[in-house]
Amino acid sequence: MDTAEPRTLAEDLRARDDDALARLLRARPDLLTPVPNDLTQLAGRAATRASVLRALDQVDAFTRQVAEALAVAADPCPYDALRVLMAGADPAAAPLGAPLPADLAAAVTAALPGAVERLRVRGVVWGGEDRLRLVRAARDVLAPSPSVASATGLGPSVGEATAGMSPARLQEIVADAGLPATHDPVSATRALAELFADPAGLGPLLDSAPEGVGTVLDRLVWGPPYGEVRDATAPVRAVGATTAVQWLLARGLLLPAGAHNVVLPREAALALRGGRAHRAPQPAPPPVVPVPRTARTVDMTAAGQALTAVRTVAELLAAWETGGPAVLRAGGISVRDLKRIAATLDLPEPQAAFWLELAYAAGLVAADGEVDEAYAPTPAADGWATLPAHRQWAVLAAAWLAATRTAGLVGSRDPKGRALAALGPDLDRSLAPQVRRGALDLLAGQPPGTAAERESLLARLRWDRPLRPGADALRADLLDWTLHDAETLGVTGRGALAAHARPLLAGAPDEAAAELAPLLPEPLDHVLLQADLTAVAPGPLVAPLAEMLGVLADVESKGGATVYRFTPATVRRALDAGRSAADLQSFLATHSRTPVPQPLSYLIDDVARRHGTLRVGAAAAYLRCDDDAVLTELLADRRANGLGLRRLAPTVLAAQADPATLLERLRAMGLAPAAESPDGDVLITRPDGRRTPPRTPPLPVTDGPPAPDDALLGAAIRAIRAGDRAATVTRSAPAPQDGGLPRTPAADTLATVQAAALTGESVWIGYVNAEGAATQRVIAPLRVEGGYVTAYDHTADATRTFALHRITGVSTLTEDPS
Repeated sequence: MDTAEPRTLAEDLRARDDDALARLLRARPDLLTPVPNDLTQLAGRAATRASVLRALDQVDAFTRQVAEALAVAADPCPYDALRVLMAGADPAAAPLGAPLPADLAAAVTAALPGAVERLRVRGVVWGGEDRLRLVRAARDVLAPSPSVASATGLGPSVGEATAGMSPARLQEIVADAGLPATHDPVSATRALAELFADPAGLGPLLDSAPEGVGTVLDRLVWGPPYGEVRDATAPVRAVGATTAVQWLLARGLLLPAGAHNVVLPREAALALRGGRAHRAPQPAPPPVVPVPRTARTVDMTAAGQALTAVRTVAELLAAWETGGPAVLRAGGISVRDLKRIAATLDLPEPQAAFWLELAYAAGLVAADGEVDEAYAPTPAADGWATLPAHRQWAVLAAAWLAATRTAGLVGSRDPKGRALAALGPDLDRSLAPQVRRGALDLLAGQPPGTAAERESLLARLRWDRPLRPGADALRADLLDWTLHDAETLGVTGRGALAAHARPLLAGAPDEAAAELAPLLPEPLDHVLLQADLTAVAPGPLVAPLAEMLGVLADVESKGGATVYRFTPATVRRALDAGRSAADLQSFLATHSRTPVPQPLSYLIDDVARRHGTLRVGAAAAYLRCDDDAVLTELLADRRANGLGLRRLAPTVLAAQADPATLLERLRAMGLAPAAESPDGDVLITRPDGRRTPPRTPPLPVTDGPPAPDDALLGAAIRAIRAGDRAATVTRSAPAPQDGGLPRTPAADTLATVQAAALTGESVWIGYVNAEGAATQRVIAPLRVEGGYVTAYDHTADATRTFALHRITGVSTLTEDPS
């Protein structure tokens, strides 16, 4: 095996085994789309700026600090030099900078090999221990430029900062720094860089500095390395320097970075830092600060919230049973509709938006796709409604955990100033599930029943995955929303992860539901009827009872116990739905643990006695009543003005209003009319439920392609290896000028492939398929018979059969000596 140092990233990848390539592709799945033709193309793709930025965004803070140190180091960088950049030089050899505490320096040294290996696995670093190289795109991103400092707080090197400076001025600086004159600008900048980088040379120079020089350097040494002065470009000699800044400018310890700006060169800053690239290296993640809770209290609190969550979504679905609000032209629902839903759920608008988005993410509501598009429950909502409460919760919690839609953004504005609507577009944030999962995993790492301080969670998330400033601000908001939503949904209780949520994080929603089930109260089949025309449900009700009570009464208050209120309007609603007074009396007697109060019994009988006495049908509309005195009284009532009533017969009135308006006006007058069909039968006016066509839940917007599975990785690596083999071999026969295979006679073709089948060698063939397309392939012949060659095709990574008469040329292969 060739042990020479690789000269390029492609050579480094070529020397890696299949497991190493698999780790690279698993860590950077964007390199697989599409599958590279060979390792050279894979290396080129791995070195692109966009892919490198994505790879750096996935590493922890210490690993990124190591990459930042390599970006300011010489290229290539020996491992020992990198260790100095991270842990600092030996204090005895570098007296200028304050050394790291011994325990922190030891931790940095111990963590450094792992960080280098993580960068190497991702293809960001390559080369041997004595020649570590950072891919150029990463160096361009992380290294300081002549005008911008890097994350290390270091400025440009002496060579970069003096680019464009006149040779005469360079020689003046060299002389004032106490160095002998040089023959050219290159040697002058090298001499200055070597002086500043060597504590033994820089120390005596600073010992002779006047008062104030140390203060100026202290302000710049840890960054930012730029300072503002009146005239940075004016030549200053040591003999004429009167201020600390002029003293530094004369000796090159400060260099001009513009008309009014100066910069501390990188070499001097590193010497003053004791060789360290970072003021505070972070070899270990910051600890999560625990907040003790009682495990039983946490679980019971979370279970109560889980039950409330299920009830709230069920109430939302019931409110949209016959159809929800219209879809805006730009998508989503209007602010007015959101207010209406919030009033229905008796919640603030942000919380109503959360439940809307959760139901949408779980596939329970969607747009119906009609011309006048509106939202409505999906067919899946009917199946969800039949599940027990603990399984209903598991469906909601699993959808929330993976969702990228972010309800917290509702009401804010996009970059174009447009308001973001609930259920509308532009609410997806690929960072949301990562922050959600990261925060919950940190809570899961605490002892059962233990919460964590919010600031410590944020600090740990920042260490796990450093982000750019804009994304980091979003992450802080996402963490706040995550902690609030987890509490609202019953995933956490009093800030601590509930026991039933732990299987959910492990991808086992059924186990999570089973853990939750014992904590929820059993659904009740009874209520407690009160004399004040109310019914108290001391817990969750079985579905048929809850459905019937929802028709016969209105919810007056919710909480641990739900209070229902009976009114004439609610009783009439039940009668309109086809129930009789006897049915209602029997229903209440069956499902009440207390006797049916007399006032409620009288209310039902009284409304039922008057219900349907007055009939409304379609002419434009008509009224029919067996008691002509009722109709006479109605004609004389001033509140009926505008209905256009006139008597057609002693028991029939005609009206100019339509039946629906007539029913509404008469009920407002305190009457109890009933609609009737053309046959004279009472119409049941309970509306039918409305459902969308089958809908799938919205797919989360992923941050790049998903990690490939083992089967895809294996196939991709075989294809890359085969393509690379074809690209890095030479032909034993001379090739024509156009680079194609020479044509060979049929006899020579047959003899060559037969010999290859016997020796197990591979050959390069030109082949024309049945459609006339010419290709070149690398094959390993297995057998030759009947005018066909059965061979393993390295290019396609498959065993195929080739017709001998379609092979235009053949050449044996030898490995490329380069």
